[in-house]
Amino acid sequence: MNVKIKRIDKSLPLPVYETKGSCGFDILAREDTEIEAKEVGFIPANVIVEVPVGYMLIVASRSSTPINKGLMPPHGFGIIDHDYCGPEDEVKILVYNFRDKPITIKKGEKVAQGVFVHIDKFDWEEVEEMGNKTRGGFGSTDKS
Repeated sequence: MNVKIKRIDKSLPLPVYETKGSCGFDILAREDTEIEAKEVGFIPANVIVEVPVGYMLIVASRSSTPINKGLMPPHGFGIIDHDYCGPEDEVKILVYNFRDKPITIKKGEKVAQGVFVHIDKFDWEEVEEMGNKTRGGFGSTDKS
């Protein structure tokens, strides 16, 4: 499947899947960006992506980013909808710096990974009761 993508800075390469087995592609920083200690900030990702209808693009942390940079997504991961692809809709990586000093991300540095995920939409069927499939509440599989 082909996906339309626009680079803001053409001196940086398109995102790539680094290995044949990679399900995610690396996302690069468009410019040097400093994230202050204990603060949330955005890293511009240099791309506008037209996500295919029926899919979402998940933007997630690379496994090495928290260890090497002290950055993590404050909301778990980001979701890029298929209609977020206008001329100003650059993907941005939202990060939290959990270290006690500012962190600088350099232009071209790998800062996140993107994964396309198929989605379905459902209609709600409101009911008054939910049947009798009881599991025991939050964390119930950890109880013995």
